[in-house]
Amino acid sequence: MSARVLITAGASGIGRAMAEAFDAAGARVWIADVDKAALAACPDHWRQSVVDVADEASVAALFAEIEADWGGLDTLCSNAGIAGPTALVEDMPLDGWRACIAVNLDGAFLCAKYAAPLLKRQGAGSIVITSSTAGQYGYPHRSPYAAAKWGVIGLAKTLAMELGPHGIRCNVICPGAVEGPRMEGVLAREAAAKGMTRDQVYAGYASGTSMGRFVEASDIANMAVFLGSDAARLVSGQVIAVDGHTVNPDPKV
Repeated sequence: MSARVLITAGASGIGRAMAEAFDAAGARVWIADVDKAALAACPDHWRQSVVDVADEASVAALFAEIEADWGGLDTLCSNAGIAGPTALVEDMPLDGWRACIAVNLDGAFLCAKYAAPLLKRQGAGSIVITSSTAGQYGYPHRSPYAAAKWGVIGLAKTLAMELGPHGIRCNVICPGAVEGPRMEGVLAREAAAKGMTRDQVYAGYASGTSMGRFVEASDIANMAVFLGSDAARLVSGQVIAVDGHTVNPDPKV
């Protein structure tokens, strides 16, 4: 694979796992992130940019730099997202709601907006948007996150229809509960909101899947590499869960 791949929120977590997987497959990797320290800890041969995906000027500058340096783009992994507040709807702060929507949904829109002309110019390409199983089910105490993750699925379906005639595919990956520091924060906040222990919440998430376990970031990354490859040349407009098969999205323990 000699593809040129951009990964937002690529300096840690799922994004870094994607960058490592594309790199191992032979792609040229460009990571964008708001976390300068995390970027500094990434391999030097990955191109790096400090970018706030919720800020249009920042996103526009990133794609202008990519066009100037690489001359185009083959795969966009629109992966940036934040957890947002944990509260019942009636207790949800509007500023927290808007911040979550801005990063998760506006960020995906802005990256697609600026990637589309580059991809259309070459008549080929792939967009992979990271949603969540929260984008397939309701998510008590996490309404802005669920709303944003449902929203990116509608965005991706539309992009697949608009860009398909130009040879460009767009798909969505819906991770389930992913092992790692970010999920540990979610578990802690949800435990506090529900009056449960962290281990009880963890067990509830795991028991809500057929396979009875959390997934790993590498599982998501492997799917992204497939969707960016020629092996998925006719896979578009799809919403693919990598979650161990969710059977109960809000299990009670």
